[in-house]
Amino acid sequence: MIYCGIDWAENTHDVALVDDTGQLLAKRHITDDAAGYKILLDLLAEYGDSKETPIPVAIETSRGLLVAVLRTGKRKVYAINPMAAARYRDRHSVSRKKSDPGDALVLANILRTDMHAHRPLPEDSDLGRAIAVLARAQQDSLWNRQQLANQLRSLLREYYPSALKAFATWANGLCRPEARELLKTAATPTRAAKLTRTQLQAALKRAGRKRGIEGEADRIRLVFRADWAHQPLLVEDALGKQMLALLIQLEAACTAADQLAEAVEEAFPQHPDAEILLSFPGLGIQLAARILAEIGDDHARFADARGLKAYAGSSPITRASGKKSSITRRWVKNDRLNHAGYLWAFASLRASDGANAHYRRRRETGDWHAAAQRNLFNRMIGQLYHCIQHRKLFDEDTAFPTELAAAA
Repeated sequence: MIYCGIDWAENTHDVALVDDTGQLLAKRHITDDAAGYKILLDLLAEYGDSKETPIPVAIETSRGLLVAVLRTGKRKVYAINPMAAARYRDRHSVSRKKSDPGDALVLANILRTDMHAHRPLPEDSDLGRAIAVLARAQQDSLWNRQQLANQLRSLLREYYPSALKAFATWANGLCRPEARELLKTAATPTRAAKLTRTQLQAALKRAGRKRGIEGEADRIRLVFRADWAHQPLLVEDALGKQMLALLIQLEAACTAADQLAEAVEEAFPQHPDAEILLSFPGLGIQLAARILAEIGDDHARFADARGLKAYAGSSPITRASGKKSSITRRWVKNDRLNHAGYLWAFASLRASDGANAHYRRRRETGDWHAAAQRNLFNRMIGQLYHCIQHRKLFDEDTAFPTELAAAA
């Protein structure tokens, strides 16, 4: 059997092929373009790569065009963690020497000796991978939007507290179109205090508000005209210009988050697993898409529910050495899936009576809030695995049987 290792870089890649005995059969230095990919595929075909007998490939990344080219057909691609590859390198040399062709050879030998200990990339469908791209991008855009909103809030506290007071009653505060439009209309508290009722109403209408415009305009006008401390005029104007520059970034982040959310809402319902995911309490389209993005739609990816729970970081881990033994939460996990699971468990408390009762029982036994929610997520993710494997929708009575819970 032939094994391939690729040490990838930004512009060029090093390729190594070894046989069962560890002998180096071939090595190439290819470019990161179509010509280089063709050289790589021709090299693999020269040594017997075909649909019936594909050559497994080890590489230190799971993304990019090179990985997409390698994943064509039935070829298995193994994404090796760079830290793991560094430990394997020490097995072959104690002098700590390093080279790109040598790293490619190390990666090929990893598959030759320990291929059973590593997992190939899951065989997700194109639709599933597209949803993963959109869901992760939408999640990143929300995090970016919140980061910019926090920066803007911190800046307004320095010279414009009346704006924070005026927007405090609105959900999402500074991220709302009304707040952004008012800040563009009056970048400083001195200008805000001079706004008329008509100008405030016009700003709210430009932001898309339909109801309660007159009442909100009167309330905001009173807040802006109240007695507030002020920075010196020149400093206030400079801070206003800084705020407008930051507001442009926040506008772009809000627009990106909204557009990506629409893209997720359009793509996710087309997936075959969407109906099962949406049947679970606490899961809407956006959160269900994040769950699907991380677990994928390759139903053979996890051997059992325990593997999925460990991957999500919901199941505890035992550390035992000598007379010491401790059970703690997992730190090595899929952080995106773990974050989505926390939101899922929190939302399910109101959407499911059984989930709420399970959470209350965990709190009564001494769990803190986070531990109780993690335990609830652990149970829900196991039920999701069962439903996806057996193509069943969530059933409240089966998931949280009341008679058994009362007896317990």
